[in-house]
Amino acid sequence: MTKLITNQERILKAKDLIQQARELPFDPKAVFMDIGYVAKVKDLLRQAKDLVKFIPFSPSADSETKQITKDIFKQIEEAEKDLLHRS
Repeated sequence: MTKLITNQERILKAKDLIQQARELPFDPKAVFMDIGYVAKVKDLLRQAKDLVKFIPFSPSADSETKQITKDIFKQIEEAEKDLLHRS
């Protein structure tokens, strides 16, 4: 049987995954983005999103937790834009 993870633990793990995605090494001299880099970033951000996506629908989550979850969704979008849509 799997161990239940509290909302606060999910939020902390999601923030950690976003940070891991930001810390992945990137070569700015490369003409095209490395496929492996893109896959790793997308996977880490997907994992972060999957951890918190049901928190806003949870009756046990208070309004502060739901607001933090919305902020995490914004951080995920910003990280994706910053890391994958560079000009």
